[in-house]
Amino acid sequence: MQQSIKRETFTPTKTQKFLWWLATAEEKLLLQSITGKSKYAVIGMCVFSTWLFATAAWIYFFSIITSSYIIAIALGLFMGFIILTIDRALIKGITSLHNKKILPLIIRGILAVAIGTFMAQPALLYLFDKEVKMQVSLDNEQRKKDKATQQEAAIHITKNQWMQQKKVLEKTLENKYLEVAAARNSFIAETDGTGGSKKIGLKNIAFVKQKTYEHLQNEYDILNKQLQPQIHFADSTLTVIQTNIQKEQKQFEALLNNGFLTRIEALNNLIKTNAALQFRYYLIIFILVLIELMPVLSKTFLPATSYEEKLLLHENNERILQKQVYENELKLKQQFNQNTFNNNLFISNRFFDYAKQKSHEEIQNITHGLTENYTTQTIWDEVNNRLSLQQQT
Repeated sequence: MQQSIKRETFTPTKTQKFLWWLATAEEKLLLQSITGKSKYAVIGMCVFSTWLFATAAWIYFFSIITSSYIIAIALGLFMGFIILTIDRALIKGITSLHNKKILPLIIRGILAVAIGTFMAQPALLYLFDKEVKMQVSLDNEQRKKDKATQQEAAIHITKNQWMQQKKVLEKTLENKYLEVAAARNSFIAETDGTGGSKKIGLKNIAFVKQKTYEHLQNEYDILNKQLQPQIHFADSTLTVIQTNIQKEQKQFEALLNNGFLTRIEALNNLIKTNAALQFRYYLIIFILVLIELMPVLSKTFLPATSYEEKLLLHENNERILQKQVYENELKLKQQFNQNTFNNNLFISNRFFDYAKQKSHEEIQNITHGLTENYTTQTIWDEVNNRLSLQQQT
């Protein structure tokens, strides 16, 4: 009796009602179960914790890809609400008294693991923020080097052709200059007596060497005028190529960022190169996924209470009552249709009885006064004509 009084006078708080709502429990039935109240309050706390974690993770995720905190918070709250809806749908479909719950539990577990694994990524980026930023810097520098290597490979043939052409021109000019220098030195040595004939002054030999030197100098000047524009053009082309490479490199560097995918890649690279981080990384992944699995696990492994039995009976009773209501409505409609048919049949019979009597009286009135000389066919034609005229009027 005392227990019954407590059930009747128990009034749940708004917090308890909210937790029960999160746990998808029926309040009216739950009030009749003592153990069910605490169980579904625990399940509601698990759902609430997962909801908060998901909202925080999504807000941080959107803060990485957008500069507006208002948009990040709004989108984070929206995605958190979607996760809440999914979690409530998952635990709503789990029934402790259901015998065949292994396959649904596996499906719900896979879905929860997928959601939890994705939500763990923003949390891990937040936990390893400093290390990830350092790795992002290293990865971006490597990307610059890779880009420069790709650019060099792309223009390697063209650049080498122009460089080779420039070298050939410069070598030709240099060889000609060496000839001029050798002729000049020979002429000078001849005139000062340090070489050649060892005679000082412009003698015949010195004069010949002077002519040779002047001729070679003239050829060098002509060749220099011819080749210098080509050398300058090759230099300009190589300068343009190098300028384009630098311009493209700057454009590529401007695209480098520390967005979500860049940080995820940096986190993966950091894990590959840091053995001490690997174990902690997978441990954190497991814990964060477990947070997402908490509502499903709590609903699955907490012991069944009288609430589940009452809920099952209540659902069975509703199905039975709905079936009875449907059957009664069907019988009522069938009876109505049958009564309508009987009533219409009765009216139709009375009408045709009346029509039969009326036709008999009209036939008597028409045949009254006809002589015996009228044949049966004549009488029939007369009756038929008069009745037809009456129907037309």
